[in-house]
Amino acid sequence: MGLNIGGRIEKVNGYELNYTTFVEKYLSKNKPVVITGGLMDDWGACRDWVFDDGRPNLHFISSNFGGSKVQVADCGSREFTEQKRYEMSVSEFINHWLELSSMEHGNHSPSKLQEYPEYTAYTTPLFFHDDWLNLYLDHYHMHEDPDTDQKRDNLSCSDYRFVYMGAKGTWTPFHADVFRSYSWSANVCGKKQWYFLSPDQRHLAFDRNMKSSVYDIFEEVSETIFPNFKKTIWLECTQERNEIIFVPSGWYHQVHNLWDLLLGDYEEAREYIEDIKDICDDFEGLCQRNLAANTGMNFYDCFNFMVRFSFANIVQLCHLARSSQFAKWRSSCKAQHLIFNLKSTKDIAIKMKLTCLSENHNFSLDFRSILEEPTFLKLCIQLERTYDFIHDQHPQIDNTKKYSMDDLVDMGSLNLFSTVVRNPQNLVTLIDQTLQNLITLAGVNEIESNITI
Repeated sequence: MGLNIGGRIEKVNGYELNYTTFVEKYLSKNKPVVITGGLMDDWGACRDWVFDDGRPNLHFISSNFGGSKVQVADCGSREFTEQKRYEMSVSEFINHWLELSSMEHGNHSPSKLQEYPEYTAYTTPLFFHDDWLNLYLDHYHMHEDPDTDQKRDNLSCSDYRFVYMGAKGTWTPFHADVFRSYSWSANVCGKKQWYFLSPDQRHLAFDRNMKSSVYDIFEEVSETIFPNFKKTIWLECTQERNEIIFVPSGWYHQVHNLWDLLLGDYEEAREYIEDIKDICDDFEGLCQRNLAANTGMNFYDCFNFMVRFSFANIVQLCHLARSSQFAKWRSSCKAQHLIFNLKSTKDIAIKMKLTCLSENHNFSLDFRSILEEPTFLKLCIQLERTYDFIHDQHPQIDNTKKYSMDDLVDMGSLNLFSTVVRNPQNLVTLIDQTLQNLITLAGVNEIESNITI
């Protein structure tokens, strides 16, 4: 059965696209786009990993990264809802690739760049610097499991920056990205064909009970199991070498190499075990464990993430508001960005009020304790660097002391130190009060400034 292709993903020149336009036209509207125009020209990966004629320099990759252990997917073998995986070194994988290069279905291998901090393979494009997920995961685990010993280091905290390699004919099954997050993918070598299904059509690719989705959109899809799949309308895209594709949240996709929001997931997890609800002592807890197993985090993990990130944005706004060089801070691009972040977080918190998080469930994060965490201070510094870069401001000298309680104590009526967030409504109230108090504070500062003049 052929796919019903309804259109193609738009391509835009990255040098003719500014950050504000990207946010307004693609990020805010949750719309995929391919960015062209040579943004990758100065990348180490484009220089070292590819020959002038476009062939991959497998010798360089094997020589420099060959000792790394990676997961290798066998594209010809299915194991449950994924491709069967094996572990081997990069050099073993490349040798295997060369041996089977004439076969139609090969393998592909994800490798982590964090293992080689001294090698700069790429520079994150401006459009993707505001990366909440990886900023947070550089310092915290998303899902804290008290039953396992979780070490915290560069590899275990941030695990979502990958290199994928694959010969012609390799592919990834139909899926949505981890945490249903936004992502971007840069094509260093070869050509990829993408097939996208929008979030509002996602249900058409699942079975009647919304428990399992189609594995391969090009195989013979059973109309008995997936009765609505024939109604799907797809967007397609051919990603060329040195092009970057932006994949918004919730867009399911399948990708082929041509050349050598949690709420829906929760409902699915809940419905899957609904029949044991009456005999389960902690049915909601079981739902949350299943949700974490299926998507990488549950409601509590997501809320914990949103609260800490809100605290970090509030700290940035506080310092911006009290800075003498930002007498009219609220009109600055950086302030508008931080305010946009907090309003977006507030919208998410309002939706969370409809979940089990509306009750306290022993969840509690207080501002004073979070501010004393060395890890949180590092998150604040990294957040400041990110927005200074985005808005072309000179980076401030590292100073963890600037984020201490002593330095924030003169912030007027904010009452941040007594703030405790136990549920989504607490977070909504905090954001509303913070923004209102900062606006009032900015007005007072402006009056004082005028009097001094």
